[in-house]
Amino acid sequence: MNVTRSPVSVWPQLEPILTSVRKPARYVGGEGNIVVKDVAAADSAWLLVYPDAYEVGQPNQGVQILYEVLNERPGTAAERGYAPWPDMEAVMRERRIPFFSLENHLPMRTFDVVAFSLAAEVGYTNLLNCLDLGGVALHAADRTDDDPLVVVGGHAAFNPEPLAPFVDVVCAGDGEEFVGELDDVVRRSRRGGWERQRLLDEIVRIEGAYVPSRYSAEYLADGRLRGTFPRRDGVPYRVRKRTVSDLDAWPYPKRQIVPLTETVHERYSVEIFRGCTRGCRFCQAGMITRPVRERSRATIKQMVAEGVANTGFTEVGLLSLSSADHSDILGLCGDLADSYEGTVTSLSLPSTRVDAFNVTLADELARNGRRTGLTFAPEAGTERMRRVINKMVSEADMLRTAETAFANGWRHIKLYFMIGLPTETDADVLGIAELGLKVAGIGRQHGRRNKVTVSVGGFVPKPHTPFQWASQDAPEELARKLGLLRRRVASDHSLNLRYHDPKPGVVEGLLARGDRRVAAVVERAFALGARFEGWDELFDYGTWMRAAEEVGVDVGWFTRRERGEDEVFAWDHLDSGLEKDWLWKDWRDAIDAGTELEDCRWTPCYDCGVCPGLDLQHQTGHLPIFSAAPS
Repeated sequence: MNVTRSPVSVWPQLEPILTSVRKPARYVGGEGNIVVKDVAAADSAWLLVYPDAYEVGQPNQGVQILYEVLNERPGTAAERGYAPWPDMEAVMRERRIPFFSLENHLPMRTFDVVAFSLAAEVGYTNLLNCLDLGGVALHAADRTDDDPLVVVGGHAAFNPEPLAPFVDVVCAGDGEEFVGELDDVVRRSRRGGWERQRLLDEIVRIEGAYVPSRYSAEYLADGRLRGTFPRRDGVPYRVRKRTVSDLDAWPYPKRQIVPLTETVHERYSVEIFRGCTRGCRFCQAGMITRPVRERSRATIKQMVAEGVANTGFTEVGLLSLSSADHSDILGLCGDLADSYEGTVTSLSLPSTRVDAFNVTLADELARNGRRTGLTFAPEAGTERMRRVINKMVSEADMLRTAETAFANGWRHIKLYFMIGLPTETDADVLGIAELGLKVAGIGRQHGRRNKVTVSVGGFVPKPHTPFQWASQDAPEELARKLGLLRRRVASDHSLNLRYHDPKPGVVEGLLARGDRRVAAVVERAFALGARFEGWDELFDYGTWMRAAEEVGVDVGWFTRRERGEDEVFAWDHLDSGLEKDWLWKDWRDAIDAGTELEDCRWTPCYDCGVCPGLDLQHQTGHLPIFSAAPS
């Protein structure tokens, strides 16, 4: 590997044009707690890229964690980059300013590794744009020994096939240990002057590393995928995801970066546990992050104390997929509330289940903060539909929670729902309105100014979930269902209905379950100008449909077709730990009978396939909750 190290800053070119672009603070760097190293003297250099605008990507915890982990390694330098807004892109192309890092404003080609964190599929065209601006060949096959290694990871990388031609390496699963092992191989490559192909052959040996160029896809006569197979000896038939078993051993971020401009989240964030065993059948994040691994109360308290001191943030977010499910959440919140009572520091649980919210938890959260708004996600409007999706929250739970919240001084409740779920009827759709109206009625009983917001989005089937076999509603059908909701709630002014345009969900569905043939759509959409597809003001449905038509991809075949039991998926060679037979049984249980599945933390194991073989420690009894030390 012979990446050209020419650490020449682009700042002299960049500074004069900042006044001509929107939000120049996105591009200047200099934030609190950044790490600035001499890249020229480093043994290895990484550019961590979040392919979205700075204000969205800067708070991303995955980037923050890996930034610290890598920069703590002697001889390793890690810097950050974010997708330039279209006005900046235009200036960069006009002035020939390459994609750059924030710390030293160095060109992308300065770095040995360019690693993208993918939280959503709609970032794929931004990824291509960043590479193109950086002067890196879009296709991995066209890169030379002088090009950086292009790596992707994150939830949206669990089906990387629509990106397979463009990336060198995929990290499947947790990154904390993975990046260190990859960094070791990169260093050996630089010392030994390896060719790129030898480097990739060594990376294949790392647990959790998927190298797309070492696999080929084969198709059946009817267009379905026959399988994705290794092309040579020594390449694993399936790539097992990487799982960090002891989160207490990785207490990051310690010194979270403090932005100089407004971002979407301005708080010190601590991941209190990783994974979820609630078993919501639509939820990819809950499935692919199993098993649950908790941080101990002592570690969390230490992280909060150091994090608040190092950042000055006045809000502490206790993060997870369902934070109130931490086995010691009441004690933890009580301790933190005691520590910060009388100060400006407040606590928040950004993700709270309806049936886990109670008066005691509410009082602890509000002891040192304002009682403004709470957010819950019933997901479906009727008991039947919630059984289908395995969201074991009853209407009584929701109404009881609303009563508790409004009676204890909260003024605003947000409720999130999906439409277009498998087996859904119009009655299920209208159930969303009925539940929202009942909650709004409880709010009015406790104050005329109390508000309820119902937010509705379209269901998109995702890989590695029981619903990966499901068909996806057409945007016209979702629009019809939204019309039902609008008409039902139109007369109640205490309920605010918000909904998303159904069309972006079609693109998300195509990218989520597409195979390597969909890569041509991504590349063509990028060439046609697709950027920032997660932003309503920039998304253009017509661009994607034109791209698909021009490259001969039938979007409906990927999105609206229900799969059969024997269908081979584009992601089957990435092992998330979940047995496909178990997922199929859960899918049939949902469709045939709406059978609920209890949380396996409190019941006997369902043999989903995740836990065997993992080096994890049981906390107490038979409960599969894992942490470094019981609290």
